[in-house]
This record gives sequence, structure tokens and C-alpha cells, in this order.
Amino acid sequence: MTYILAIDQGTTSTRAILYDSAMKPVASGQEEFPQHFPNSGWVEHDPEDLWRTTLGTCRSAIQSAGIAAKDIAAIGITNQRETVVVWDTETGAPIHNAIVWQDRRTAERCRTLRDAGHEEMITERTGLLLDPYFSATKLAWILDHVHGARDRAARGDLLAGTVDSYLIWKLTGGAVHVTDATNAARTMLYDIRKGRWSRSICDLLDVPINMLPQVHDCAADFGTTDPEVLGAVIPICGVAGDQQAATVGQACFKPGMVKSTYGTGCFALLNTGDTPVRSTNRLLTTIAYQLDGKPTYALEGSIFVAGAVVQWLRDGLQMITASADTQALAEAADPHQDIVMVPAFVGLGAPYWNPDCRGAVFGLTRNTGPAEMARAALESVGYQTRDLIEAMAADWQSDEVQPILRVDGGMVASDWTMQFLSDIINAPVDRPTIRETTALGVAWLAGMHAGVYPDRETFAKTWTQETRFTPTMDADRRAAKYARWKKAVQATTTF
Repeated sequence: MTYILAIDQGTTSTRAILYDSAMKPVASGQEEFPQHFPNSGWVEHDPEDLWRTTLGTCRSAIQSAGIAAKDIAAIGITNQRETVVVWDTETGAPIHNAIVWQDRRTAERCRTLRDAGHEEMITERTGLLLDPYFSATKLAWILDHVHGARDRAARGDLLAGTVDSYLIWKLTGGAVHVTDATNAARTMLYDIRKGRWSRSICDLLDVPINMLPQVHDCAADFGTTDPEVLGAVIPICGVAGDQQAATVGQACFKPGMVKSTYGTGCFALLNTGDTPVRSTNRLLTTIAYQLDGKPTYALEGSIFVAGAVVQWLRDGLQMITASADTQALAEAADPHQDIVMVPAFVGLGAPYWNPDCRGAVFGLTRNTGPAEMARAALESVGYQTRDLIEAMAADWQSDEVQPILRVDGGMVASDWTMQFLSDIINAPVDRPTIRETTALGVAWLAGMHAGVYPDRETFAKTWTQETRFTPTMDADRRAAKYARWKKAVQATTTF
């Protein structure tokens, strides 16, 4: 039996899943790690935690499966995107905590660059908006604020990359500094049309281009593991940012197909084929995946807080003891209380892109309790998704748009949440049989490149639907609820 090992390094935990030659998961390991919040709107990870949990979960999965590392044909890596790490080329020691995609500390730097007229050039080349969400200004911040970092970077003593690059460097014993096109496309330093790092943007931010990794296809040769790491030399053959890996795992290979992933945040991608579509509704133009040197593009809407709002109810307010409790609470909520929660804890993403607004709850009464708060939290995810779907429809007015949303991620386990999502977007929502589509997507990329898994068309036929949720909400009620949401967002952004 031949196996593929998928590493899924996320925002709050790291997982490793072993798949057999039929793409069935046989063993896994998962471990959470601490989040660090040094200031308001700042979010950091200790890169050593990312590496420690990656190594630990890989070894745990191998041990649980009862196999030897030599039985693994290839490794695939998927990761939280935009999070940036800078480390020493000799020792591998990080010079600062990783600055996480949610972090907003460079909002003022982005405003300065925007006011100076640089956003149009950046958007034209990268497909992204000039926002602290992306890696570029985070990397510049580290170089500016760590003593001696700029001199060391200029001498070639420092490397920089997204989490995949850091993990590959560690897995290969420091032999390889690479990334893939999907992760590169999220740095705000990569020209998605020319397929190379943009020297103009690197110069603008004073980021030495030699710090950055070599960019490969999503299925490619990314080096081999140091035998001391996992006990064997294993080729790394697949890499994709988490949302792009989910797009692959959902088999959204045809233009017009849409998937939405509900984890810490929510991310919806619309496949636009070989054409990069410029958004007029503040969506992102990005690379969905790149195979055989050919990029496939997508429109993406990014929501910063989805599952994280449930974590806040659990850990911050201690209203629930487990995330699953929200479904029963939402079902029991008073239907006469129409609470609206805007979870702008770190600002709002698409289509608003307001880094300064903060969360708010509207419509509170003396009778408001945990049930109503739980329902409002879950509904906020549906409202934000509708914002994205409407923006996508306005940007890409094509007959190829599929009126069906494929969903994945931890939150899709809640039938109540998925039914509300279908109701508020007024479209079918398909939940797949295999919900861990992020890991599956990168496992297929690695296995396909290694000759273990089938081609794209054959893989797409393996996708199966578990449940389809269809709209049942009255049209007038749908319109009234969404209007309240828009009013609440407006109040939040102007507070």
C-alpha cells in the first residue's frame, strides 16, 4: 500500500492526514497551538509552534496508521495564507513571531501608500487591494522593527516566506526555499499575470527580492525531506494555500463553479478560468491553482471572522462550552428578537475592506441571552457570504456562473447554519461527503504528481454530495433580514 501525507497548517491548529492509494483517509493527528495578541488588532504565532505541531502531527499520523515513513510516496502541504515568517539562513531561527493574516498593524502604512497613489499599480499586478491583510507590508514591518534586520536582509542572511515556505525549509533541512503560485499570489509582491515577483513592488517596500522563495506550480518537485525529520527521504510534491487547496478538493475545475470554506474565516472562490477578472466590487483577483505552468484564475471574497465568532462565544464570553452547542441554541432562540451581530473584530474584509471598524451587536433587549447571541453569530456568516456572492455576480456577468455553492470547513457540520446560508443567498448549498477538502485537495496534488492518484478529470468524478440545502425562507423575510444586516454594517463602519 502506498500513502500520501497531507499537512494542513491552519490558523489555530495543525493537522496531518494520511491517505491511502484510493484517496481514503486512514490516520490523522491534530494539535492546537497558542495565539498571541500583543496589541489591539495584532495577531501573531510563534513559528516554532508551527514547526513543532507539524512535526508532531506527522509523526502521530504515521504511528497511528502503523506504517513506516518509507511507505509514503509524497507529501502535500496546505497552509494559512498571507501569514509571513522571516528566518536566519544559517540557523533557521525566526527573527520575530510570524505575523498572521488577521493582523492589522500595517493599516496606516497601507493608507500612506494608497494616498501616494500606489494602489492602482499594486492591484493591476497582484490582483489584490492595498490592505494589511496581505504579506507584503507585514514583511516590511518586521524588517523595519527588528534591530539590524534590514542590514541582514541586504547581506542575504535572512529568508522570508509564507508558512509553506518555512515548513518546506525545515522539512528539507534548510536545503530548499520555495513556494507555489497560489501562496505567492497572496503576498502582494507577485505579478499574477507575468508569473514572477514584482521588482517594482519589492523596491517600493524595500524588500530584497533575494529573500523570497522560488515559485513553482501547485504540483511540482518541492524538494525531499531530511531523513532525520520523519525517518525517510520523502518527496514534497504538492503545495497550495488553504483556500486554493479547498477549491481543488471541491473539484471546482470549471469556470463558474463556486466554493466557500468556513473555518476561522470564510473564503469564497469563483473559478474564472484562464482569464484574470478585474473586480469593480472590491473582490480579489487571484490564482485558483497552477498546473503545467498554466494558472487558472479566480475571484475571491475574504471574510476575516466566521468560525472565530463561535470561538469568541466559547472562549471570550464563555456562553457555550463547545462550538457544537450553537446549533441547539440557535434553534431555541426567540424568533421575535432579530439580533444582528457584525463580527468585525479585526475590521471587515470583502467587499468593505475597512481595517478600522470593530464588532458590534444591534437589537439587544433585556430578554436577549445566549440563544439569541448564538443565532446572531451563525447568521452573520450567512450575511457575509451573501455580500460576497452578490459582488461576484456583479463582477463576472457570465452564463457560466453556477447557481450552486459548494461548502466545506468546520462550520458546515451545522445543519442550521447551512440552511440559513441557503435561505439568505437564495440558492442551493451542497455539502460534500468528504468535508476535509483542504487536505484532500493538496493530497491529490501531491499524489497526482507522484503518479499515485488520477488526472484532474477522473478526480473530479470522485466528488460526491452528502446533503443539498435548498431555500425555504419567504422572500420578504429574506429581504428584510438582509436589509437589517446592511444597516448594521453601515453603522459599524461609521462608528
